[in-house]
Amino acid sequence: MKVLKFGGTSVGSVGSIKTLLDILKDEDKPGSRPVVVLSAMGGVTNLLIAMAEGAAEGSEFTAALAELEKRHFDVVKALLDVQNQNPAFTRLKIHFNQLEELLQGVLTLRELTPKTRDQILSFGERCSALMVSKIAAQHFKDVLFVDASDLIKTDNAFGNAKVNSELTDVLLKSFYQQNNDKLLIVTGFIAGNDAGQITTLGRGGSDYTAAILGAALNAAEIQIWTDVNGMMTADPRMVQKAFPLEELTYTEAMELSYFGAKVIYPPTMIPAFLKKIPIVIKNTFEPAFAGTVIRHDCKVSTLPIKGISSINNISILNLQGSGMVGKSGFSGRLFSLLAREQINIILITQSSSEHSITFAVQPHDVDKAQQLIEQEFELELLANKLEPLVIERNQAILAIVGENMKQTPGMSGKLFHALGRNGVNVRAIAQGSSEYNISVIISAHDLAKALNAVHDAFFIELTKTLHAFCLGTGNIGKTLFNQLNAHKDFLQKNNGIQVKIAGISNTRKMVFNSDGLSLDTWQNDLQASDHEADLAGFIAKMKEMNLPNCVFIDNTASPKPIAFYEDVFKSNISVVTCNKIGNSASFAQYKTFRDTARRHGVDFFYETNVGAGLPIIRTLKDLMSSGDRIQRIEAILSGTISFIFNHFKGDANFHDVVKEAQEKGYTEPDPRDDLSGKDFMRKILILARDAGHEMEEADVQIESVLPKACLEAQTVEDFYATLKAEDAFFTNLKQQAENDKKVLRYIGKLENGKASITLQMVDESHPFYMLSGSDNIISFTTDRYKERPLVVKGPGAGAEVTAAGVFADLINVGAN
Repeated sequence: MKVLKFGGTSVGSVGSIKTLLDILKDEDKPGSRPVVVLSAMGGVTNLLIAMAEGAAEGSEFTAALAELEKRHFDVVKALLDVQNQNPAFTRLKIHFNQLEELLQGVLTLRELTPKTRDQILSFGERCSALMVSKIAAQHFKDVLFVDASDLIKTDNAFGNAKVNSELTDVLLKSFYQQNNDKLLIVTGFIAGNDAGQITTLGRGGSDYTAAILGAALNAAEIQIWTDVNGMMTADPRMVQKAFPLEELTYTEAMELSYFGAKVIYPPTMIPAFLKKIPIVIKNTFEPAFAGTVIRHDCKVSTLPIKGISSINNISILNLQGSGMVGKSGFSGRLFSLLAREQINIILITQSSSEHSITFAVQPHDVDKAQQLIEQEFELELLANKLEPLVIERNQAILAIVGENMKQTPGMSGKLFHALGRNGVNVRAIAQGSSEYNISVIISAHDLAKALNAVHDAFFIELTKTLHAFCLGTGNIGKTLFNQLNAHKDFLQKNNGIQVKIAGISNTRKMVFNSDGLSLDTWQNDLQASDHEADLAGFIAKMKEMNLPNCVFIDNTASPKPIAFYEDVFKSNISVVTCNKIGNSASFAQYKTFRDTARRHGVDFFYETNVGAGLPIIRTLKDLMSSGDRIQRIEAILSGTISFIFNHFKGDANFHDVVKEAQEKGYTEPDPRDDLSGKDFMRKILILARDAGHEMEEADVQIESVLPKACLEAQTVEDFYATLKAEDAFFTNLKQQAENDKKVLRYIGKLENGKASITLQMVDESHPFYMLSGSDNIISFTTDRYKERPLVVKGPGAGAEVTAAGVFADLINVGAN
């Protein structure tokens, strides 16, 4: 025999009641007919509370009562045959008349006692169970409506009555023996005292009714039918990736329920726990789904934790002072005081020095708790043995729960790494010696971000989500979006990473979406956006959205975003950039960026600053971090100049080759930005700094490729005219190199703490002789690579390879 409990949403409409009846048809079998426990229709209990409290304050309740009556009558009209409707209407009308008399009494006296409140609330369950029993009688034989107040006996603590288990068990067993051939439809939530007065079982009362019945009747299973697919790994309203758990132990379910999982309420499990009766959480609206089984003997789980629970709004009180140290009974005095006044303590933590006690309570208990503590410890406060009570509001609790946490190293480390990397400050920590639960108190503002970050950290079989905010939609930005779109399935399958573009901005517009902008329609979305481009506003919005695992991507060549890097790091957001300006400005700024990123536990990746998609920065860092020492670096790091000199041969003239390079998109709009060596200088400077040298821009010696007249031309057109006029200069250089069987190469060099960039003629014995196209090449001579240098060579310009470098940096952020 099974006990089936249906919540308010399961009896809340005509459609849901039809589904309920279908479920009962599958469960109703000869010899093992289920016992059905029903809650009030969805929203009815809240409506009854509002009517009762409103009447006590003098408010009229007639309209609300009419609405309540109409809801029930509409269901009867829809689901009962016409000839069967009058008996149902009559019984329901009697209930509504009694309810009206009670409410009128409250209105007249302006008083709502706990006893009257319980009686008023009982009509929710009595009406729903009566109504469903009448409807069920059309589909099943021998249906019996049961008022639980006749069978479940309690004390007189109205509102949260304590069950007399021994008497209740006798009454339930006796009743069931006489009626086990019937389909029993039982009211949830309500009970009765010895005087026959109605009491209620408090929060989660209908679940408790089901557990009491299941335990007394030795049910094979207790099913809780609700509107979700079972106990979830986290609150699905805040964590989209939350998924239902197949099974839980009683202890795990208790921990998850206590810390915010609203599917069941912990006390409801006690009777089932004692009898080792499985509890199954199922979804009325998806009955084929297996749901979650809470049982005594779970199979071994591969999950590190079972779930992440949370309480959205709590307040914490911190009491500290020297008067607590070594003072026997201080904690007992404090918590006994709060217990006497029915103030529930959600979480407690105490420093080992005994100098402070921090505890969490519901926000509505804060003022009362403060008043009680200040009265109780008035003398200690006046004597300065205790400091004034510190109260922090708008806090939240996040708890990771699971039996696999027991004696498993690294659980705390993984939790705090996920929180710390996302800038979530932990105000207090609590962990029991059972190791089933680690709880932290954080700002309520950070709860959604924290839940998602921790969920990603522990459930590694799911993809980790990176939220990227992208600045710049030129060639590199567009190509990056195309690459991300083309490889999204590969990323999820092979790297376990999902990249959501949460914000995009160019110089005209900006657009945001916390669920991720479509990489198929992002250009239209950006164009249609009402947000005008505003760099400071873009950064502010990124911080305000407060998403987990954020990355700021700078795909511009503008100095303006650089001013915001430090603020971005301080917001615990990683930075990926192809913009060299930040790293090649002052050494103080270069060092500040690194120190700030390291201090806040985020990444600063800029591989594309030096060699587009080539692994130059990463190779250098690997050499340095493994203890190797750099003796010399030689490099050609300008894809533009590389292309120009590789094509400046034979009959070609320098003017035409530079023009071709610009037309192919290899140069800046003004080619002098490349040919002056300024861009190359920035790259050598970054390499020198990453190699450990405190070097400024002025320390790099640059030999310009261009004559002075070309550099001083007023416009790009003037530059090309001057370049053509200087043709003899360049032809002479080319001829001289060809006569010596050499080629022209613009080479940067770092050696003995000095950096230079010079135009050289190299022969075929030089590793740079065979360079072709727009390739970059770099040679590392180190203590380990002394005889034969380590060489990295490949394309050093172009949107595809640069975007690929940004892409790789982004994935490395995900790996961290």
